[in-house]
Amino acid sequence: MLHYAFMVHALLAAGAVSVLCGLVGWFLLLRAEAFAGHALSHVGFTGATGAVLLGLPPLAGLISATLAAGLAMGGLGARIGRRDVAIGMVLSLALGFGLFFLHFYTSYAAQATALLFGNVLAVDRATVLALTGLCLVSLAGLALIGRPVLFAAIHPEIAEARGISPRAIGMAFLAICAIAIAGAAEIVGVLLVFTLLIGPAAAAQSLSRRVTVGLVLAPVLALGQAWAGLTAGFYSGWPISFWIAVFSFLTYVLATMLRPTEP
Repeated sequence: MLHYAFMVHALLAAGAVSVLCGLVGWFLLLRAEAFAGHALSHVGFTGATGAVLLGLPPLAGLISATLAAGLAMGGLGARIGRRDVAIGMVLSLALGFGLFFLHFYTSYAAQATALLFGNVLAVDRATVLALTGLCLVSLAGLALIGRPVLFAAIHPEIAEARGISPRAIGMAFLAICAIAIAGAAEIVGVLLVFTLLIGPAAAAQSLSRRVTVGLVLAPVLALGQAWAGLTAGFYSGWPISFWIAVFSFLTYVLATMLRPTEP
């Protein structure tokens, strides 16, 4: 498998993105913002189709749209968890525009399918470098705001009293989340982003409530699922996104079965 350049590119891209998604997903669940992450993934579809319409790379549209939407959602501050209806309406509008853009480029049906379900085997060296760079910058940003994000999620009132702005933290975190989602969409597509963003994080939180353990388990599980999916897809000939989704689900089920008994 490693004798093929396209598989090496796929493994490198999936590795970088999955580690970031595992960490971001863990914080996303801690902040009870899973639906916001779901909405961002679908907003990315609109950005990618709009970029194709303008003759730009889909990844540029993905990042631009998700980043703008993440900043807007983060601007809602601590109340974002009670804005599910508003987020749902924005999501519906974004998907409507995505369909509108596709209407003018019906010849790009294959590219639309790749956006929806991913095509990691088409990732070239330039895309690998771009995704790796984005992931490294995002990981550095997450390291800087990780402690305030954790504090604001567990004790929001105390955090605000100590000068931590929920709005600023929310905007910064969801901006990083947007980049993770844009990268994941390149691997598994916008419809299956949760397989890397939420699945490993949920399994990690089921296995342990300790912060340090969860922050290690989530990216390790995400990395394992991504690479296992690539390997299974290569040797079976079945879609890689399918395998990653299957491994994500099975890992979560196994984690819930092994969940420590409540004291």
